[in-house]
Amino acid sequence: MDTRQLAAFCAVVELRSFSQAAERLGVTQPAVSMQIRTLEEKLGHRLLDRSGRRVEPTEAGLRLYRGAQRLIAFEEQLLDEVAGVEEGEPRGRLEIGSSTGPGDRVLPLLLCEFQRRCPEVTVSLAIFDTQTVIEHVAERELELGIVGAARKHRGVVFEPFFRDEVVLACPPDHRFAGRTISLDELRSEPLIVMQEGAGVRQVLEDELRRHGVRMRDLDVRLELGLQESVRAAVMGGYGVAFISGSALEAELAAKQLASARVEGLDPARDISLVRASGRSLSRVAEAFLTFARERLA
Repeated sequence: MDTRQLAAFCAVVELRSFSQAAERLGVTQPAVSMQIRTLEEKLGHRLLDRSGRRVEPTEAGLRLYRGAQRLIAFEEQLLDEVAGVEEGEPRGRLEIGSSTGPGDRVLPLLLCEFQRRCPEVTVSLAIFDTQTVIEHVAERELELGIVGAARKHRGVVFEPFFRDEVVLACPPDHRFAGRTISLDELRSEPLIVMQEGAGVRQVLEDELRRHGVRMRDLDVRLELGLQESVRAAVMGGYGVAFISGSALEAELAAKQLASARVEGLDPARDISLVRASGRSLSRVAEAFLTFARERLA
């Protein structure tokens, strides 16, 4: 229903006059008459009684007037809310997903700081493996994703977010601790890996492939899901594992774990932002990305 017709009708009811309604609306009297006639034809009811000296609403007109007032008030409220999107502090909900590497330490702290700065924002962070994050973003179940491996997908686009070094983690008293080891030494050591689909595992497999080595060439003893499980197993002395360096800062500083390098391997990775192709980001999402990039610079 055309709210201009309803506005004209309400003005006539309130002022009991076509000419005064036209003056209030800044249009001609014939234009107001046309709006009312069109409305009556559309609804199939006579809405105004024009027989007396003053225009009076009929019973149907009174019902329409009460509903039209609510509709016009809602339209004004909606327009104010939309206009306010570009003004003041960001407000709303940010739905974001992350793979285990960036989602372990870096991203949660960024989100906490962002929410403290923007108290009208609520944040929801979901942790999955890389492929699942990409699929949820492509299906628009999440507005943003942060992943450790940019895998081709027609429904999303990737943008650089920050760079993360993947390190070989081991117990602090391990023979690899603090050393640069050879590939042959790595082959002889029990290795713990993450599940297929994890970004760190893909980066590791790609880097090994560059040197003509496959995962099956290594002594993989345990495949333990995602990063937290692998880190716990290394701390327990069950083997060594490649883990996101940003996820190990606290353990390395506390000397609960040590790191090593493998000669010739440089499994650093670009942590990527994922968003759905063709989707315009909300103001909340744009504000978070601006904040995060400033903090990570």
